[in-house]
Amino acid sequence: MIDLPFPWAHLSYKEYNHWVLRYQSMTNTPMHILLGITGSIAAYKAPELIRLLRQAGHEVKVVLTRAGKEFVTPLTLQAVCGEAVFEHLLDPTAEASMNHIHLARWADCLLIAPASAHFIAKLTHGFADDLLSTLCLAAQAPLFLAPAMNQAMWSHPATQENVRILVSRGVRFIGPDEGIQACGESGYGRMTEPANIVSHLVLPPPFLRNQRILITAGPTQEAIDPVRYLSNRSSGKMGYALAQVASAAGAHVTLISGPTALSVPAACRCIHVKTAAQMQQAVEHELAQHTVFISAAAVSDYYLPQPETQKIKKQSQLNLSLEKTPDILGLACQRKNRPFCVGFAAETQDLVANAQKKLKDKQADLIIANDVSQTHIGFESDDNAVTIVSSTEAIVIPSAPKIKIAEEILHRVATYLT
Repeated sequence: MIDLPFPWAHLSYKEYNHWVLRYQSMTNTPMHILLGITGSIAAYKAPELIRLLRQAGHEVKVVLTRAGKEFVTPLTLQAVCGEAVFEHLLDPTAEASMNHIHLARWADCLLIAPASAHFIAKLTHGFADDLLSTLCLAAQAPLFLAPAMNQAMWSHPATQENVRILVSRGVRFIGPDEGIQACGESGYGRMTEPANIVSHLVLPPPFLRNQRILITAGPTQEAIDPVRYLSNRSSGKMGYALAQVASAAGAHVTLISGPTALSVPAACRCIHVKTAAQMQQAVEHELAQHTVFISAAAVSDYYLPQPETQKIKKQSQLNLSLEKTPDILGLACQRKNRPFCVGFAAETQDLVANAQKKLKDKQADLIIANDVSQTHIGFESDDNAVTIVSSTEAIVIPSAPKIKIAEEILHRVATYLT
């Protein structure tokens, strides 16, 4: 184990291992990376992943499962790796036939890419019936999984529960990403691209450790009749990115989500709601248990107090009497002993001025303002650009992926919590 140049006695063994990996990455120290390849079509990306890891200066050894061998050959992997590929748990050619112990002690980092739903389930329940699963139990190095599977398999409650269990044990997940899959379906389940996997091996510091963060995300839906409702274009991606980053940074995250097509980030507790009233009720119930409240949801401004019980027939003109929905952020900011409160402001003009007014009116601690008139970012996009407005300054965060925007926002929040 490498000797870190500052005190680490307060960290658990699991946290110590994570910081060892980060320190090695920050100082460009070459790592011993044990790459496990399981049964997924995404195994065809493994040679490129190996090439990039070696290009970054790391030493790579490969463990191939029987199912993984159906998608990529040992010869291909050996050609890019420069070493023999390991396949068997009890290998008579290995010293004392205990190769799993030798490999487990050699590794600074275990990376399973692709990680199939089957392998994730095996790992969750502690199976050790092949070399790779045995290594995961025997190794004391940080473990990363890059899932790859059909979108329905990823979103299945069994898989999501397995992910939550593994995250609670310190396993780090890279992805999966959203997109077209080999089966022709679209959704979350694509393995993260090799270049992004390599970049994710640098761990963020646990700058939100011991914080309890409550985040609202997505739109709300206000019924007009049994088939129609009032809503907006929010995809929920910004709120979900905040939840993902906060969890990775060591926080305990509760996500209150309106209707979205997104998968709940690993290790996050999620409360699903539809209406603004339901979201307000959930926030009020949870608020006192959290140290930070981030109101990222695009809550409908109006609702119909008495929606029709039968479908309204098409008419030449329809008059609806609407009322204002509850001010969830404003009510939260008025509570005694409230958490640190962060709101969002979607504006089309006078961005900073409107955000400053909202900050003052609601008595929030920060307002994150974004210009939704820019069609290439914001709603439904994977990118965003925001201005973080406080009582003393306005910090512009230029256009970037929402996951990076989330990191910038949460780092700013963390400075107020210390």
